Amino acid sequence: MAQGNSQEPPAEPNVDKLFSLDGYLRDHEHEIRRRYGCFLGLLRHINEHEGGLEKFSRGYEWYGLHRNPDNSFTMWEWAPGAKGVYLKGDFSDWELFDQFAFKRRDFGRWELHIPPKVDGSPAIQHLSKLKLVMVTPQGNQERICPWARYVTRPKDVPIFEQVLWDPPKDQVYTFKHPHPKRPPALKIYESHVGIASWEGKVATYKEFTQNVLPRIVDLGYNSIQLMAVMEHAYYASFGYQVTSFFAASSRYGPPEDLKELVDTAHANGITVLLDVVHSHASKNVVDGLNQFDGTNSCYFHDGGRGNHDLWDSRLFNYTEWEVLRFLLSNLRMWIEEYHFDGFRFDGVTSMLYHTHGMGHGFTGHYDEYFGLNTDTESFNYLQLANYMLHTLYPDFLITVSEDVSGMPTLGRPVQEGGGGFDYRLAMGVPDMWIKLLKKVKDEDWNMDNIAHTLTNRRWSEPCIAYAESHDQALVGDKTIAFWLMDKEMYSHMSLVSGPSLIIDRGIALHKMIRLITIGIGGEGYLNFIGNEFGHPEWLDFPRIGNNESYHYARRQWNLVDDPNLKYKFLNNFDRDMIHLESKYKWLSHHQNFISLKHQDDKVLVFDRADVLVFIFNFHATKSFTDYKIGVNTPGTYRIVLDSDAEQYGGHKRLDHNTLFHTFNEPWNNRPCHTFVYIPSRTAIVLAKVD
Repeated sequence: MAQGNSQEPPAEPNVDKLFSLDGYLRDHEHEIRRRYGCFLGLLRHINEHEGGLEKFSRGYEWYGLHRNPDNSFTMWEWAPGAKGVYLKGDFSDWELFDQFAFKRRDFGRWELHIPPKVDGSPAIQHLSKLKLVMVTPQGNQERICPWARYVTRPKDVPIFEQVLWDPPKDQVYTFKHPHPKRPPALKIYESHVGIASWEGKVATYKEFTQNVLPRIVDLGYNSIQLMAVMEHAYYASFGYQVTSFFAASSRYGPPEDLKELVDTAHANGITVLLDVVHSHASKNVVDGLNQFDGTNSCYFHDGGRGNHDLWDSRLFNYTEWEVLRFLLSNLRMWIEEYHFDGFRFDGVTSMLYHTHGMGHGFTGHYDEYFGLNTDTESFNYLQLANYMLHTLYPDFLITVSEDVSGMPTLGRPVQEGGGGFDYRLAMGVPDMWIKLLKKVKDEDWNMDNIAHTLTNRRWSEPCIAYAESHDQALVGDKTIAFWLMDKEMYSHMSLVSGPSLIIDRGIALHKMIRLITIGIGGEGYLNFIGNEFGHPEWLDFPRIGNNESYHYARRQWNLVDDPNLKYKFLNNFDRDMIHLESKYKWLSHHQNFISLKHQDDKVLVFDRADVLVFIFNFHATKSFTDYKIGVNTPGTYRIVLDSDAEQYGGHKRLDHNTLFHTFNEPWNNRPCHTFVYIPSRTAIVLAKVD
């Protein structure tokens, strides 16, 4: 599926393009060129010794266990610290035999060839259990192959084990639909398969495909971000303590079911991103990468540099040749085998800095990004990964970085000396909303600060805006809906409940917060599964601290499906908001302008995409009649979205048959104006109709 071999980038980065966007970067031209030179040297080395990135990143095709056309097996491993390597399993009655001993090859690699049985059938059958045995000075140690495609955990046993996934051809899923073209702007439905059922259990890929995908299609999101797919031994880690990087988590079903999920999304034109964790790995030894060859290094740095103290995990050594092959091949495998369309890279801040961002409150001073604290080797790996992906899959591939530091150039092409990401997460936006809800009465919200935070991003480095993601849903915090309404969510969300100022306020602000975030917060948008309808309670995975309960590790779809509950109002609004963006495509339109930030009135007005005007009245009690607002494009406008409408649980105070005509007199730095009625705690969107 690769579109062609990677071509060598220009010998010098196009820094003129960078400087035209941000002149302050000129002071750091030397460092930008130095980093690019390191990247280029690494790429040239791969081209010279490995035949190019395209071939280098196909390590998954020969590392690990593979059945050949004659039913023999070949297995390669990289274990430079091992004194010997064996394979055992069901096929050997779990005994060590010399015929299953690997032969030592160059560069710390080991090779094993297993001939077919006398009758020509494979010596190892589909679903056979396997173990690698490393011979070390400390004795024989059992391990799982780092390239294993399928690992499972026996019931009541905490350790995963490798299972050969080699199904008959008639059981291999056949993809029917191509990758969707890259959408003009991402509208991401962030999802976790395991929690996607209303039942207290681990949901499956099949259930997600059948039950959740239709909801996503109905809501209008064009992208899904799947979390916790790379296998992780500890479910409560939310998938961020990966143990098997090439294995699709068996908790949710077999690999073919994940393929069906992705293909069904593609049938509906939906892009599917994988939440990939290349910033660190689980410390697990028996079923993880840690101490794979009996040493404390191998895939990781030795000593302190190889440990993340806050996450209690291991850190990759991006200078190691086989580590680069492992990680780049990991990205290729998820695209080639499962047809993912791109990746959200987790923990990028941790990768970028030697301090991993810990104890560092980034001020935005450029010396923080171009000084000695920046980890060049990690940055070069990210450049290499992005360059490879965008070169091989230019039509559909998308990458998103999770970086809280705001490093300049991270979202610019590698050829300019940047990091190569298509988007970065606007992580300051959800932090702002949660801080406001925790600490500030909404009558004291500062319109200037809200507007500044929503627009404070680097020009030409697209951002994914979001009011809340999985981070805000986790136990220890609360979702926006819960911050707003938890006091009466259990008693006043029914249509037959008595009046509630708390619920009225909560529903009104929930809609407004989401609309203003998607309206002006970025060039893309993200919502976490269930939050679109104000999912009650937090998210907490089964663990010792909650008696292994699944009560909070689920999504209560029954609430939004119940016509007698008010959750449907929020769901209706989210659906119409997303579909409105699909119609007018303002996220991918460069034009936006905040014409009014009125602190006393609590009114914000801005225009997008030439023909849309967004109007927000955050005031708790004041409604305004004949409110004069600036308009950029003259003409006649009508209401296309009204948070106060009846179908959204509002008070239906606006007449949607009203037409708004502009007057050719400038107002608020706009060439013309009109007059509107803005009820309290209401947001409306006007669209030009002539």
